[in-house]
Amino acid sequence: KETLNMRNIAAYLLAVLGGNSSPDAAAITKILASVGVAADADKINKLVSELKGKDINDVIAKGSTKLASLSVGGGSAPAAAAPAKGGKEAAAAPAKKEEKKKEPEPEEEEDGEMGFGLFD
Repeated sequence: KETLNMRNIAAYLLAVLGGNSSPDAAAITKILASVGVAADADKINKLVSELKGKDINDVIAKGSTKLASLSVGGGSAPAAAAPAKGGKEAAAAPAKKEEKKKEPEPEEEEDGEMGFGLFD
């Protein structure tokens, strides 16, 4: 199975955000060229054919539900139990106590470079 490159998907999404609800290969190639990336015509054509006639928001929503069902290991925070009596006020009280316990995290120096680029 052939994989699609994230840069092609990002360019497709940028075209959609720019107002083109159904970008073609030329639009994606133009976006990639604007940042100095060589386009792979086969992968772009595959992407365009896979998404032809589909609303990108529906595709993303469907994919999000699929991802939500995956188990990725490494425990998650336990769900809060519903309060037996006392309603919302009883549930809100423990949350306020937890907020006071948290210590502020030390600020890290922000370096504009993270060692990689979107189109590397």
